Amino acid sequence: MLELKNISVRLDSFVLEDVSLELGTNDYLALLGVSGAGKTVLLEVLAGLLKPEKGEILLNGKNITGRKIQDRRIGLVYQDLSLFPHLRVDANIAYPLRNQKMSKEERNEKVRELAREAGVEHLLDRYPGTLSGGEGQRVALARTLASDPDVLLLDEPLSNLDVKLKTGLRALLRRIHAQGKTVIHVTHDYMEAATLANKVAVIEHGRLVQTGTPEEVFRHPETEFVARFSGVKNLFRCRVEQGNEAAGMRHAIVGGELSIGFLGDNTESEGHVMIPQEDIIISESPLETSAVNGFQGHIRKVYLSGSGMEVVVEAGVEFVVSVSRQSVEKMDLQPGKQVWITFKASAVRYIV
Repeated sequence: MLELKNISVRLDSFVLEDVSLELGTNDYLALLGVSGAGKTVLLEVLAGLLKPEKGEILLNGKNITGRKIQDRRIGLVYQDLSLFPHLRVDANIAYPLRNQKMSKEERNEKVRELAREAGVEHLLDRYPGTLSGGEGQRVALARTLASDPDVLLLDEPLSNLDVKLKTGLRALLRRIHAQGKTVIHVTHDYMEAATLANKVAVIEHGRLVQTGTPEEVFRHPETEFVARFSGVKNLFRCRVEQGNEAAGMRHAIVGGELSIGFLGDNTESEGHVMIPQEDIIISESPLETSAVNGFQGHIRKVYLSGSGMEVVVEAGVEFVVSVSRQSVEKMDLQPGKQVWITFKASAVRYIV
């Protein structure tokens, strides 16, 4: 188990402040944030490259805050890989084994084993300068795994790779995780987090602003920053009018006059409402339903998305609706067509 307690560190004008996290054995955490938010700084504190001004790091119940890098059983793979350019791939992978008590034959076998696992056995006699981005990432992973860390830290391992290379590297990361490694994976791509991690932490200006499962964070963001960062497209600034108090209904006025019903007990007068695009139903006529939100509009755009199709409907404000290809064809959804969109009050989330 890895536990961070109120970690704080100052670097010139940047401050990483009161970061607390708890990860169990075999957890895969995606650490999300924009450039400069403090993601890499946190990795360097964990790895022992930076000393925190305050707080503690516990690994399997032992305080490792003051331990040297080589005594932490934490491996860090930087975004730039930091492979030794003058050493062949086999020597790069073998580097962490240099001080271990094993024969040359044992060391060579260990290198081959790690290379096979990472899919780079055919590259052992090559130099880093001759490798592709994906090959370099695999070699860097193999080298880090040679030290048999309990925790693996990855600094944007899938950045700057094409789709095919990303797919292969994701499969490798899943295999490594399945072997019992705790992984912390820094990224700015929420889809990476959703497909690999079982836990997510979002960092903004040096502070953790939300943690939880991917489902909790991406479907129930607690701040405007998290909502926008996690790819939510239907996020609207609003003012709130109090509605039926007994039923817990409130009304958010969006775009000047569009009234969106939602459930809640907030007392704030201004904030944001968020509607997941997959929770909106599109139809050619009004639906007979208990859903309180039904609006007529016209289609602005129809385009392909990662999960099917997305339809942009102008209905006072622009709503993005996820639909299947079959629905687009069946209803002949195309720009200019008049349609209705419907969603329940329970699907609407209010965020200050």
